[in-house]
Amino acid sequence: MQIRNFRLFLPLWLMGLTVLTGQAALAAGAACPAQCNGVVNVRSAYAMAETIARLQADIRGKGITFFLVVEQSMLAGGARLHPSTLLIFGNPALGAQYIAANPVSGLDWPVRLLVYERPKGEVWVAYTDFAYIAKRYGIDPQLPTFRTASAVIASIAASVAQPKH
Repeated sequence: MQIRNFRLFLPLWLMGLTVLTGQAALAAGAACPAQCNGVVNVRSAYAMAETIARLQADIRGKGITFFLVVEQSMLAGGARLHPSTLLIFGNPALGAQYIAANPVSGLDWPVRLLVYERPKGEVWVAYTDFAYIAKRYGIDPQLPTFRTASAVIASIAASVAQPKH
């Protein structure tokens, strides 16, 4: 597995957590769209409900504004889906900086974290890598606020991550 943004994933790896991107995520059974471009998948050590509760507690504990929980199975229109819940949160002042730099970046703000269950019952947490978001919208990923935001989302996902064996 090649990790392009090693500084982002190093803290997770040093903590012994399972973090997959790209084809490695697909091989492990994590679902991600279109070649996994920019999608980070972290396997949770907990069941779906506990993963969501722990993530919400960690988000609130960091003083981050929590906006919305979307139970995606409720949007399925009768289709049978595996459990999938979208958590939407962020720091309005920080998000505004990116939207001011490029208004179209509002497509990716506020932050979204997807918690989903695979057919075998394993629970995963997925989010879009902030360096990928920066590249997509021509925003400098080395800005201190952007690096901080990247570290924060990684630490939120790590709060439920399954340790490597």
